[in-house]
Amino acid sequence: MPLIYVAGVLIVVGVLLWLINTYIPMDSKIKSILNAVVVIAVVVYLLQLFGLLGTLETIKVGRIAGT
Repeated sequence: MPLIYVAGVLIVVGVLLWLINTYIPMDSKIKSILNAVVVIAVVVYLLQLFGLLGTLETIKVGRIAGT
């Protein structure tokens, strides 16, 4: 994946987050949670992109009864 694509994704995510924080009225706690979720998602995306984090398909959350 070209580095310019990664930079473009980061710029688009940053601009969208800035627009949401600037122009959509929200409580500051909700903005903080939104910012944290976006930052964590971007970090996980970058770690997967550069191969430092394996695929997340094998991670299971919770248990299904009978398994």
